[in-house]
Amino acid sequence: MSSTATCDSVKGTFTLTKTDGKESWSGTFPLSQLQSWIDFYRQQQLRYPAHAETYGEDVEALEALAAELR
Repeated sequence: MSSTATCDSVKGTFTLTKTDGKESWSGTFPLSQLQSWIDFYRQQQLRYPAHAETYGEDVEALEALAAELR
C-alpha cells in the first residue's frame, strides 16, 4: 500500500489517497483538520500494532504535506 496527501489551496482542503495496486481509497478534508488526522493515524498505530506500518504510511504522507504548507 502507499499513501499520498495533496492540497487544494483554492478549496482549503487536503486529500489523503491510499492505493494497493488494485483498490484505492481517498478522503478529502478541510486543511484545518490536518493535524487531527495526523494524530488519529498515530493513535491507530498504537492501537493496532499489527497494522502500524500501514498507518505509518498515512502519517508520513500527512506530515510531509504539513511540512510543505509551513
